[in-house]
Amino acid sequence: MRFLDVVAFRAYARLALAPGDAAWTRATLARLRETYPARLDLVPSLVVSSPNSEEARAFLQRLQPDLAIARCKVILERAIYEAPRRGTFVLHPGICPEYRNAHGCFWALAERDLDRVGMTLLRVDAGIDTGPVYLHATCEFDERRDSHIVIQYRSVFDNLDAIGRTLIALGRGDDVAPVPTAGRRSAAWGQPRLTEYLRWKWAARRRARSIASPSTEVAH
Repeated sequence: MRFLDVVAFRAYARLALAPGDAAWTRATLARLRETYPARLDLVPSLVVSSPNSEEARAFLQRLQPDLAIARCKVILERAIYEAPRRGTFVLHPGICPEYRNAHGCFWALAERDLDRVGMTLLRVDAGIDTGPVYLHATCEFDERRDSHIVIQYRSVFDNLDAIGRTLIALGRGDDVAPVPTAGRRSAAWGQPRLTEYLRWKWAARRRARSIASPSTEVAH
């Protein structure tokens, strides 16, 4: 039943959510390209079938980067994520360690843990989103209208300056202290499910109504 729940959400997301997500992404990227102009044609590049391929390993060894940013959904091998001198970092869609794995924002919303809807900048290690954390960031969102994809992208796009400052400091080798996470709850969450999505949206509408029409007490 849980597998069917996951499949049902994927079908719903593709039909009902994906067009709006794509339009929002195109508009946001166009705005960001104007704000942060860059000559990407001057950046060395390599297209491979897997980031763990021998070609990718040789590419990193040749460039000898100070750090790398992994923007993929593939678990990297140690030889890849340890190739940069300062390590490899990810912009995780969720607050770690509470919301590890690929859909942290979705599950924070579904669990009504709204203070932990955001992103985490962390260094890759052998675990799944278990490396040292260097930044937590949140954003403003409308959970009634926004999809979880828009919300998790916004948590990154709205904090690019802070992310950039942190990565530059790490790349320089500055003494950047990790965010303390010892003793906090840690969990790896699975794929979004349609029942959880509907429960989230119902709770979001109910919360919005309660904010718009707060109960009042009449003194006698």
